[in-house]
Amino acid sequence: MDLRRKAAALPKKPGIYFFKNGAGGVVYIGKARQLRDRVKSYFLPSDDPKVRNILAETADIDYILTDSEREAAFLENNFVQQVQPKFNLRLKDDKSFPYLKLTVQEPFPRISFSRKVEADGAKYFGPFSPAREARKAIILVGKYFQVRNCEEAVPGKRKRPCLEYDLKQCSAPCVGFVTEPAYRQGVDEARLFLEGKTERLAKVLKEKMARAAEREDFEEAARLRDIARTIETLQVKPTLISVRLETQDIFGYAREGRAQAVYVFSMRKGKVREAREFEFEEEPERAEAAILGEFLGAFYRDRQVPPRILLPIAPAGKDDLASALEAKAGKKVEIAVPARGKGRALVVLAVKNAEILLRKKQESLAPLEDIRKELGLERLPTRIEGFDISHTGGTETVASLVSFLNGRPDKEEYRKFKIKTVSGPNDVASLEEVLRRRYLRLLAEKRPLPDLVFVDGGLPQLGTAERVLEDLGLEKLALASLAKREEIVYTPSHREGLKLDRTSPALKLLQRVRDEAHRFAIGFHRQRRSKRSFA
Repeated sequence: MDLRRKAAALPKKPGIYFFKNGAGGVVYIGKARQLRDRVKSYFLPSDDPKVRNILAETADIDYILTDSEREAAFLENNFVQQVQPKFNLRLKDDKSFPYLKLTVQEPFPRISFSRKVEADGAKYFGPFSPAREARKAIILVGKYFQVRNCEEAVPGKRKRPCLEYDLKQCSAPCVGFVTEPAYRQGVDEARLFLEGKTERLAKVLKEKMARAAEREDFEEAARLRDIARTIETLQVKPTLISVRLETQDIFGYAREGRAQAVYVFSMRKGKVREAREFEFEEEPERAEAAILGEFLGAFYRDRQVPPRILLPIAPAGKDDLASALEAKAGKKVEIAVPARGKGRALVVLAVKNAEILLRKKQESLAPLEDIRKELGLERLPTRIEGFDISHTGGTETVASLVSFLNGRPDKEEYRKFKIKTVSGPNDVASLEEVLRRRYLRLLAEKRPLPDLVFVDGGLPQLGTAERVLEDLGLEKLALASLAKREEIVYTPSHREGLKLDRTSPALKLLQRVRDEAHRFAIGFHRQRRSKRSFA
């Protein structure tokens, strides 16, 4: 796969990106204000060993769109903690972005810095990025609303107030300088401020900042600027993380003709920690509500049902579906189509990612069309099965089968084979055995056959595969091989070989299938050889 080209095709939007190895595992997660520019920067000349090591293990790049860079930072934190990628040195512990905690359950509430949200009756606000914004907010709450940030008992044993009172950042309830109703009024105003209802306060601060700049009091202007920025940060509510500790699934849906895409964010205890994507085809005339209703029934067949499900449109048979899910979950399940607020923002973001998934699928089909034209196939090779043989001097000979669906690895269909009937270094005979075993089984189980059988090698390997398929009555299956040294493609109708352009999408996809089969075979062979050496 041309990773540079893939990086150049990323959108110029905020989000998080994933570098994945050949097995589909995530080796690195990062965030970006502009995905394209950030990911492209990895391919610039660099002496950074970390960048070189990441690229050495990267076989694919994926991403999730967000609404802002700040949102991307929160999502990056969630996914790094969940996935624990090899090259992410930061964020792997359970330390998260900070929140502000207002102990409204106490007679004289206090505000404090917290790294987690708990169901303890307090109100939580945030998260904040960077952490200094949370500390600035604590100062603002003390200065403008006189809310304490200490752990003093109220009423306490103090005879006189502390320095915070002298600095006019606390009303000193610990020594009885303020009544509970008056203090509560300040707390209520601080809640409005922390909830982001701060337009008026922000306007006043900006006016004061302008006046301070006019009289050349730049230190005061800078202080007011920092306060105003903190207020603006509070006004931006993160979508993919919540202090309400919700557990819900958010679905996005997109379609284009027969092609359908569904994107699912799973929010658990207020944090989106997983995103799933699904592609399938349906008849164009089928209603979206019916498709979505059927998909939800299948989706939750083997999955835990959350108490809330957010959708872009109401599914067909919504009430019956809700009853079925409630019976499975053993509790009430709400199926909602939010029209506004945070729920709507979550659904819109999921829909955007579903649309991108659909676009990526259309782009992935382009190399398949190129293969169809170059090899003269009757139909698009939607399913390609690639084979390779691996051994060391004829010992521990194994074979691999990799499967590509719509131009992308379908790892659930990968298979490993131990060669049973061949002794010594005979790749052609080993290939004959594994092909016969594979397609005899598919025929016996009446399972779908691939659109293209692809083997690593030249004319000898092609001839062997052709003979096996003829013996099994599968001579109509499309067949091709790719010789490593010259990168020449052979088919039964092109025995002289096809020399495709090195930039050809068809050649690049075939090379990727070949390389993936090779990687998978070598991995299995090394595993077998290691066990034998240990024994």
